[in-house]
Amino acid sequence: MVNTKTPEVAQPAANRVNWRRTLQGTRKLWFPLAAFILILIGNGLISPNFFAIRMVEGRMLGSLVDIFNRGAPTVILALGMTLVIATKGIDLSVGAVIAICGAVAAVLIDTTELSPFVVIAISLGAGVLCGLWNGVLVAVFDIQPFIATLILMVVGRGIAQLITEGQIAIFNNPTLEFVGKGVVAGLPFPILLSAFVFIILFLFVRRTAIGLLLEAVGSNDRASYYTGIDARSIKLLAYVISGLCAAIAGLIITADIKGADANNAGLWLELDAVLAVVIGGTLLTGGRFYLGLSVIGALIIQSIQTGIFVSGLPPTFNLIVQAVVILTILFIQSEEFRRPFARLFQRVRKSA
Repeated sequence: MVNTKTPEVAQPAANRVNWRRTLQGTRKLWFPLAAFILILIGNGLISPNFFAIRMVEGRMLGSLVDIFNRGAPTVILALGMTLVIATKGIDLSVGAVIAICGAVAAVLIDTTELSPFVVIAISLGAGVLCGLWNGVLVAVFDIQPFIATLILMVVGRGIAQLITEGQIAIFNNPTLEFVGKGVVAGLPFPILLSAFVFIILFLFVRRTAIGLLLEAVGSNDRASYYTGIDARSIKLLAYVISGLCAAIAGLIITADIKGADANNAGLWLELDAVLAVVIGGTLLTGGRFYLGLSVIGALIIQSIQTGIFVSGLPPTFNLIVQAVVILTILFIQSEEFRRPFARLFQRVRKSA
């Protein structure tokens, strides 16, 4: 006699196994989000008014809004950096590109009669050219990404200083200032701009084949070549997008202070961008990448800085606390670090 109940019993068991495998495969992706929420809760415990949001002259103000607003440049940088790292590359020049593009915008808007929109377009074009330069060195001449982008990182600030003639270029133009200080429906414009960049890039890499091509090139560019993928073009595209993202971030920073500081604009932001991508789970060895989690990684960095500010600690503690918190997050994400604790937990469960 055939037992007809067996498939009915086996099906739920199979479903449980599939759900378990899915959760195990995506479990590490929840760590950045959980860390972000815990940091926000910790900030709320330090400062009782941390989550308070108020409207002042039609603009939302509050520490939570400030995290998203001040973190917008890093978010945009991290998005471009994610695509570069997905190809097994790195872009150390984004901080210098911020300085170059900010200098171009500030000088042109102050010394010419060009339309602000033309100035913005020229500044973005400068970022694209910087990304194209890096891409050609890496993809065409096969120079190691670290060295290729380090060249522009070093030279870029010198170029920005030449553009501004060694001075802080100050300007006064409401249209350009809107990029860094504008408000739309109560929200600071940089927040909306960073959200727009994320949506466009997400649709570009996840609703087309570009995302798969980036991951294929990053996993094994030689194998992808033999399957018909033009690895050079994909790498070139990644660096161009990174340069464009750096230009957008440069416009936000420049417009926010109404000036271009070639020495300090975007200083060390390239390291924050790389760190945000790593916190988000994208490996420096290339391959699979996570745009959304890179955004969370950037917000984690900014939330730590904001938490230190509202706590009243001296700014000298900023880098120390930031390093400790981020190192803790990376340890928790590491399977090798969690394995002994998981074994200990299983022994306790068995003994109980």
